[in-house]
Amino acid sequence: MARRKKPMYPMFLDLEGTDCLVVGGGAVAERKVESLLECGAKVTVVAPQATDALRSLAAEGKTEFRERAYEAGEAAKYFLVIAATNDEAANKKISEDARAAGRLVNVVDVPDLCGFYVPASVRRGELTIAISTGGAAPALAKKIRRDLEAAFPPSYAALLEKLREFREQLIQSEPDEKKRMRIMSKVAASPQIDMFLRGDEAPLEALFKECV
Repeated sequence: MARRKKPMYPMFLDLEGTDCLVVGGGAVAERKVESLLECGAKVTVVAPQATDALRSLAAEGKTEFRERAYEAGEAAKYFLVIAATNDEAANKKISEDARAAGRLVNVVDVPDLCGFYVPASVRRGELTIAISTGGAAPALAKKIRRDLEAAFPPSYAALLEKLREFREQLIQSEPDEKKRMRIMSKVAASPQIDMFLRGDEAPLEALFKECV
């Protein structure tokens, strides 16, 4: 396997309402479909066979399921394409079609055929932490994800909601952008943040009132 010489460009995609294709009907494809739907994507699944869960998603109108093999050139119709089949020739063709059309493509567990990687990730509400090893060691990425899950408890989701609300209030009450940035930095670095994460919300609420 050739070593990738240049680093990948990290980014987060807004897939709301975007046409995406998943080729494959097994457990891996099922996970990919679920993650795309979570982001609001419009998902089409192409596979001769599919898991019960994938069929249920189609029956509920959440995806479109085409019960057949991939057709040449089909990938060009979609913004993002994921190949999750056990057929090496099919995966290669899907990658070639997508790349020729300038589409984003990921072939599961075949880095050389990928235009992007799907990182291991930790989600806590609006907080998303993504980890990639550039395809070199996915198992290490998973280990790092487990470490981060322990370091960033679920309470971060509620914290982000509070900080969003406070920032919106601050925008309304403080016209000076630089001053707003200083206030937000002060809040983010305050011990009240750690208190909130441990379940004591009152100190952070008091800090908000002092700053607005």
